[in-house]
Amino acid sequence: MTEIDPITLSVLAGRMEQIADEMDATLFRAAFNPIIAEAHDASHGLYHRTTGDTLVQGKSGLPIFVGVMSFAVKAVIEKAAVDGNLEDGDIYIFNDAHIGGTHLSDMRLVRPYFHNGELFCYLASVGHWHDVGGAVPGNYNPGATEVFQEAFVLPPVKLARKGEVNQDIIDILLRNTRLPQSAMGDLNGQLGALDLGVQRMDELLAEYGGDTIAAALEALGNRAEALMRAELTELPDGRWEAEDYLDNDGITDEALKIRVALEITGDRMVLDFTGSSPQCAGPVNIALPTTVATAYVAIKHVFPALPANAGVMRPIEVIVPEGSLLSAEFPAPTGGYTETILRMIDVVFSAVAQAAPERVVANAYGTINALSIAGKRSNGAPWVMFSFYGGGHGGSIESDGLNHGNAPISTATIPPLEILEAAYPVMFRKWALRPDSGGSGAHRGGLGAVYEIEVLEENGAEAFLFGERGRFAPKGIAAGGDGAMNHFTFEQADGWHAPPLVSKMRGIKLKQGQAVRLETPGGGGYGLAVDRDAIAVARDVARGLVSPDQADVDYGTAWREVTP
Repeated sequence: MTEIDPITLSVLAGRMEQIADEMDATLFRAAFNPIIAEAHDASHGLYHRTTGDTLVQGKSGLPIFVGVMSFAVKAVIEKAAVDGNLEDGDIYIFNDAHIGGTHLSDMRLVRPYFHNGELFCYLASVGHWHDVGGAVPGNYNPGATEVFQEAFVLPPVKLARKGEVNQDIIDILLRNTRLPQSAMGDLNGQLGALDLGVQRMDELLAEYGGDTIAAALEALGNRAEALMRAELTELPDGRWEAEDYLDNDGITDEALKIRVALEITGDRMVLDFTGSSPQCAGPVNIALPTTVATAYVAIKHVFPALPANAGVMRPIEVIVPEGSLLSAEFPAPTGGYTETILRMIDVVFSAVAQAAPERVVANAYGTINALSIAGKRSNGAPWVMFSFYGGGHGGSIESDGLNHGNAPISTATIPPLEILEAAYPVMFRKWALRPDSGGSGAHRGGLGAVYEIEVLEENGAEAFLFGERGRFAPKGIAAGGDGAMNHFTFEQADGWHAPPLVSKMRGIKLKQGQAVRLETPGGGGYGLAVDRDAIAVARDVARGLVSPDQADVDYGTAWREVTP
């Protein structure tokens, strides 16, 4: 193996990260649906030619895809080994969540990259398509009991052979979506991103040679492992446990436990999820690839300086019990995977907080509140407004939590209301911070938000909500207070109503002029409330973030004696 000096390694790391970043940007600019174009629910990367391990990932995509996409590439490697006909210009496509992780809305494209006639690595693209069939527009079906009720299931198949696209596959895809124009636009965007990746890799290898780049990729993995081991040795040895709950599975109104035992011994860590609830009927199950990837995301938050490379996970063992909702088997529904992985991150943070509270933040709001409002326009054309919504992040040793942030599983952004109102027949009556929703503490939790969305279309619409944190509040750490819980209501002729299952409901009929209202959770607080500076409390009250009465309850009345 070619020796490589540290300066060259650093330069090549930046060059390869830039390739993945350019692929991200290409898709974001070309995608038709705002979930990719505006919210950046997509990702690109380079993957090992034999193991599928993540080598490099773009910085603008979703972190959850770092680990998940390696499983997707492994699935293609296994498929190609069986078929025995992998060639330059081939492209595989699939969305099967039990093989590639996450859920069926995430369409994966995997392309082998050849150099001098030999397989060098894989390039991959994943993006959240707006609609992939199924019973519910937008595919977040809170009542699903099997994947077939969520979306069209596509196993790994060749979309292209030696650069020639198979139109039959495209025809099947477009026949299984309510929004074929959007799907075609997103597909072309992903194909364009892969083409760019090949072009940039050709340029890189022409400049440095295949041996040097291969050496750099191996060195980057080894360096990531060494950095992870060094970080672990700075933490105390021990075992810490934490658990939290999901409201329900959307079918049965029973809480579901997510439990972790975190153990550190020297430069190794074990994350043991034994004790988590069994596989359930509803769509909050997740497949094993998603669970492993989520463990990586949680660890990446705890050690933010680490690179996005599979080497980080070499010193970490993830134990997932068979038969649990964290290792669901096909055809268990997985559409609400986001809610479960958010709870996984919460329990990992809560466990780490017992060993090193300065390294983590209190629980964030813990739900993407996947809300779909869909119907038909007066000319008969279908429309589907699917989006996710923000909430408060947890306080930390350094500061208050972020107000109205996005979920910690992503670097995505919340689509602006101007974009949503321009694209769909809706009007936001309200888009504001939610006072008193952040948990108390020396550093307060961030505030959730209030959204009220009115239907303007004369034909009305139907709404579907897939949320969480309606019964179990985001937890504070280091004695901080809990954030406010999620609250969803919808308007009918006789007034406002709440879902029987609190955070999940399908088939909400809305007439023109009626609305839905989301009051999202705040983040947990960090540290004792009595340690919060009175001036900071007074400032919160003056800005309307905390009401005077709530400030008295949480912090006493000393704030009334100071000037903010």
